[in-house]
Amino acid sequence: MIRGDGTGMEKKKLWFLFNPMSGRGQIRIHLVEIIDTFVKAGYEVTVYPTQGKGDITRLLPLHAGEYDRIVVSGGDGTLNETITGMMSCEEKTPIGYVSAGTMNDFARSLKIPTNMIEAANIAVNGVPFPCDVGEFNEKNFIYIAAFGAFTDVSYMTNQKLKQILGQAAYVLEGAKRLVDIPSYYMRIEANGETIQDNFVYGMITNSTSVSGVKNMAGKEVELDDGLFEVTLVRMPLNPIQVIEIMTNLLMPRDCDTPYIYSFKTDHIEIHCEEAVPWTLDGEYGGDQKDVRIINHHQRVTFMVAAQEEPADECEK
Repeated sequence: MIRGDGTGMEKKKLWFLFNPMSGRGQIRIHLVEIIDTFVKAGYEVTVYPTQGKGDITRLLPLHAGEYDRIVVSGGDGTLNETITGMMSCEEKTPIGYVSAGTMNDFARSLKIPTNMIEAANIAVNGVPFPCDVGEFNEKNFIYIAAFGAFTDVSYMTNQKLKQILGQAAYVLEGAKRLVDIPSYYMRIEANGETIQDNFVYGMITNSTSVSGVKNMAGKEVELDDGLFEVTLVRMPLNPIQVIEIMTNLLMPRDCDTPYIYSFKTDHIEIHCEEAVPWTLDGEYGGDQKDVRIINHHQRVTFMVAAQEEPADECEK
């Protein structure tokens, strides 16, 4: 078969799916340069702008196996659709990710740059990284499943206040959320133990960044270790507890607090007598009374930047 480069060799095939609405449509500014990056890396490129919600989830199981590389660009919703679609594929094609969202938590965790051209280069010239995937009842998530009060703290915090106070601004914004917020009495089963308490917030994560806040789930996070980081926040009873909770949650320190449960697990079940609204990767995950979350170890492969080898001692 003769390809456009005249070599007579079968070229690698890449499918580029992008959400034209993500990030205020900034992908349109860089589209030609992104595609040129793919072509220069030796790929025959098929381009598909998504036409609506659920598009990628529907298309990947049908056609992903026809390509050597899948590259997607968009925000949290696009990313979640990609994971859900790829989990339905028999063979898992490596994924490149060009982030066009607001917080870019997952891209930050994989050290994928926000610069779209640099991210596109990593998508075709990087190295494969097998990443854990979460199963939430019958749905999937890649970096967070959460319920409760603080799911939008980072988005709602005043930008000027963040510039002046840094992460302390998140503490102030989060503290405001603890006024007249609902709590949920839950029974939580993990690691052979049962926890029963009133909770205002909970997150099951596989990310070094949550809502733009680094180390929110702890400092020892590995995206391929088969374990989630679990953080459960008890209902505070007074303003002093509120400040301690927000300080430890949004400005993590190496000390324990009785108001937050933190642990790692590969499987967790959460039961509540009332339906609790959840978010999965920043998108609505439904109202659930009973939740079963499982870690699928290294199930989907993303392309990441190659790690630089440490300098040899004798070369210093």
